[in-house]
Formats: sequence, structure tokens, C-alpha cells
Amino acid sequence: MNLLSIFLQAPAAGGNSSMMLIMMGVMFVGFYFLMIRPQQKKAKQEKNFQETLKVGTRVVLTSGLHGRIAQVQDDGFVIETLSGKLKFEKAAVSREFTEARFGDKSKTADKSSDKKEIETENK
Repeated sequence: MNLLSIFLQAPAAGGNSSMMLIMMGVMFVGFYFLMIRPQQKKAKQEKNFQETLKVGTRVVLTSGLHGRIAQVQDDGFVIETLSGKLKFEKAAVSREFTEARFGDKSKTADKSSDKKEIETENK
């Protein structure tokens, strides 16, 4: 037999439907663990990050704007920048950009600003 004729032969008509269903199931499970589950986990982390932000935290927005949270509202934040105060949606704050830019410095800056406020109140 010619090699080409072996590859062009059609498979037998019976018994392949169960194997096809098993392969489709394995592919779905693979897609779930490789694509869907990590995306859901990342979205949950982003939402938790946005919900735990406090006044005085330094953040970076998805547009690249840097600032400090001046006010927390139900639907967004008022961000204080060098040019003034601007209101943004909570979804505009980027966890990845903020942690890459400030890391733990944003938390230590909050503590130092709290100490400065306490010192000025005591004087």
C-alpha cells in the first residue's frame, strides 16, 4: 500500500463517538484549569484590592495617573494629584501597576502620613 492511501483512508464508522466525547471533555477540563480559573482568580484579587483601599494610599490608575486617595465613595475614589483632585471609578485603580510602582512603600507611606497627622494634631 502506498503511504498516501493509508493517510487518506476514512476511519471505521462505529465506536468513535464515545472516544470523541471523552476527548472533548478532557479539552474542556484543560481549558478550565489553564484559562478560565486563573482569570477568575485574578479578577477576585483585583476586586479585593480595590475594596481594601483606604484614604491616603498611593495608587496608579490604569491610565498611568499617579496619586493619593483623598476620598472613598460608594462608586469610586477621589484621587489627589499634583494638578488637583479628580474622581475616578474603582475599576480604574490597577493592582498590578500600584504594586509594581510602590510595593510596600504605599503601606509605609500611609503609616508615616498617619504619624505626621498625629504629630500636627498634638502640637
